[in-house]
Amino acid sequence: MGLPTSEIKGSVMIYTKFFRCLLRLINRLCEAVLGFIAKTVMIALIAAASLQPAFAQPAFAASPPVLMVLGDSLVAGHGLPQGEAFPDVLGRMLIADGIDVTMVNSGVSGDTTAGGLARLNWSLASKPEAAIIVLGGNDLLRGLEPSASYENLEAIIEQLKARNVEVLLAGMQAPRNLGADYANEFDAIYQKLAQAHDILFYPFFLDGVALQPEMNLSDGMHPNQRGITHIAEKILPQAKALLARVKSAE
Repeated sequence: MGLPTSEIKGSVMIYTKFFRCLLRLINRLCEAVLGFIAKTVMIALIAAASLQPAFAQPAFAASPPVLMVLGDSLVAGHGLPQGEAFPDVLGRMLIADGIDVTMVNSGVSGDTTAGGLARLNWSLASKPEAAIIVLGGNDLLRGLEPSASYENLEAIIEQLKARNVEVLLAGMQAPRNLGADYANEFDAIYQKLAQAHDILFYPFFLDGVALQPEMNLSDGMHPNQRGITHIAEKILPQAKALLARVKSAE
């Protein structure tokens, strides 16, 4: 004889409720275990990250300072092979002496001090930390007033200093055939500017090269490769002092 139908249905309902309760209990237990594991892993990761030494963090090497040379054909490299202009040669000398630097040739043939001032904002697009100014030769060739050259150079220096650019001013010297009064007045503007603005000064950019045939191209006005090397060697100590000022200002 079998069990009555009512008893069978009652037993099924009891087992069903039991298994449902058991499943709920198992689900809650799994959730609790997984939650505990997740929290433990998270705490471990945070602790590990906090124990990393400072030197284990990603490091980015500082970029070398940018040294711009603002000038005329003496800087642009008139008549010289590619890569042999004054900024190129000076840059190689600095690097050979262990001074990392990025050189920017901002020389434009034919430029006067007024031309250098007019394009200064464009030249500053390279964001230099230091600048060498080599301007004034074409002012001399045109017989421009020394007072005008002074004002243009002063405006350049002031704009550079306003942008925290360290400055080295390279002087020019007037040919004596322009007259003693003119020559003396022109020659004096560079030292006056250097003293007035507390900048580095190199008295004569063409020192040892001017009027020396073996140091110049056939035009007798622009340095050849030998002349450029001579200029770079002589101005090198001042260029190092310029970059030292940049480093001390950091």
